[in-house]
Amino acid sequence: MSPTTLPAGPEHGHVTFLGAGPGDPGLLTLRAVEALTNADVLVAGHEVLDVVRVHARSGVAVVDTDTESPSAPVPGTGAPQLTVVDGTSTTAPVPAVRDAAHLVMEAARGGRRVVRAVSGDPGLDAYAAEEMLACARAGVPFEVVPGVAAAVGVPAYAGVPLRDAQGADVRFVDARTASDRCWTEVGVSDGTVVVSTTLDSVGAAAGELVAAGRKPDTPMTVTVAGTTTRQRTWTATLGTIAQTLKQAKVLPSPEGGRPVIAVVGERSAAAQRDQLSWFENKPLFGWKVLVPRTKEQAASLSDQLRSYGAVPHEVPTIAVEPPRTPQQMERAVKGLVTGRYEWIAFTSVNAVKAVREKFEEYGLDARAFAGIKVAAVGEQTAKALIAFGVKPDLVPSGEQSAAGLLEDWPPYDPVFDPIDRVFLPRADIATETLVAGLIELGWEVDDVTAYRTVRASPPPAETREAIKGGGFDAVLFTSSSTVRNLVGIAGKPHNVTVIACIGPATAKTAEEHGLRVDVMAPEPSVHKLAEALADFGLKRRAAAVEAGDPVTRPSERRPGARRRRSTT
Repeated sequence: MSPTTLPAGPEHGHVTFLGAGPGDPGLLTLRAVEALTNADVLVAGHEVLDVVRVHARSGVAVVDTDTESPSAPVPGTGAPQLTVVDGTSTTAPVPAVRDAAHLVMEAARGGRRVVRAVSGDPGLDAYAAEEMLACARAGVPFEVVPGVAAAVGVPAYAGVPLRDAQGADVRFVDARTASDRCWTEVGVSDGTVVVSTTLDSVGAAAGELVAAGRKPDTPMTVTVAGTTTRQRTWTATLGTIAQTLKQAKVLPSPEGGRPVIAVVGERSAAAQRDQLSWFENKPLFGWKVLVPRTKEQAASLSDQLRSYGAVPHEVPTIAVEPPRTPQQMERAVKGLVTGRYEWIAFTSVNAVKAVREKFEEYGLDARAFAGIKVAAVGEQTAKALIAFGVKPDLVPSGEQSAAGLLEDWPPYDPVFDPIDRVFLPRADIATETLVAGLIELGWEVDDVTAYRTVRASPPPAETREAIKGGGFDAVLFTSSSTVRNLVGIAGKPHNVTVIACIGPATAKTAEEHGLRVDVMAPEPSVHKLAEALADFGLKRRAAAVEAGDPVTRPSERRPGARRRRSTT
């Protein structure tokens, strides 16, 4: 599909006006996700696209309504330049400049399913309302999928409830369009006021409220980048907010025009924010954490890190390739079908993938495992098998490792075991622990190279500079090879970066490369490693609060010398 051509279709289409919420992709509704997966055309501003496009299907036409030159609209129209982006993320300007309503209408008339996504809720977006009216006048069917409004969602993420048990009134004001009458009405009220404004206009909005009758000592909170990991909240009063932002070195700032949500009122719980600020108080809030694993392996770990408030950055350090000589793997898979093995043991997700791909090559499926006992070295490998349709018979009850698997593996018994052979598909660089242990238990082992691990290509220059320059707050090392490969392809992490290792062997390799190990998992599990890092971040935050220091991320410090080695 050409990046400047929208797909053809029947005469009548459909438009979904969709609220993308205030910024957190997790706040999209189920109906919003459903609409996005069925869209032919997605129309949104740049920041909204970052939230919604992950749910769009491959090949969708993506239209960016943000202009590259907002100060230079087309003469006589005031319309922004629209950009169509195809599935490969290349961009090209639309030949004729149109406003969003025109493009939405044109796409819908061509029979496409159009999703017009806006920040917050469509009912509070004036431009979306105009586009809905245009659809109604033209007879184009449309629907509205509500979203979480910023004026409601942001205070919730900032730990600022808008109402209390006494049920105070809540007024919403857009300071950018509010009239004098509007300020007067909210000024004489004693309820909570939620003000949508910009960072450089907060002081002026506070002044309007004081002039309208609010007391200067009325509590006020100001939140920027709400519901995202860039969120920051300041607590002050109407009379002191301007000075508070100045002391925090927020103003004057090139980012002074950023939208913010301010909450004003005696009952807005500003004084209770220390107890109610659940989002910004997450143990790894805002931490950029480097996850040096393959994308498939990193997915669940990255999700766990996000739940702690971190921003994971996945950098593959190894690439998986087929074995140089596939005949050994082919014979072993055929042996599975002909009854050569009593057991098959999977030591990694990659081993499951390699066997699955070989099965598909031969037209086999999970039924070929009938009559064969299946072992998995850990929970993630077991999950990969279950996704394949195979429930493992043996998973370590203790340590999730080859040693843990051997602890539970039964010895060969010629009475109960008709076959004494185990198929072990694994990497070319795997250790001999499992092989030696199985032989000691009386089993014959076909140790087969199912895949090769090679060093991945270096990450982009920007990532390499961030690694070496202290742009990351932490790095998780899940094996000795991830240490060696990351240092090899990207360089050594900066001394401010927190180094977390999955176990003693990985920690030793890190130290051999001159790295200080700060965190070590209590057991060799990637999820226990993430938990250990979160615990480290929580203790670090608590220590700063107790000392009366500002809570900072590791990357915000630049000590002159490497700290002494310590392990948590």
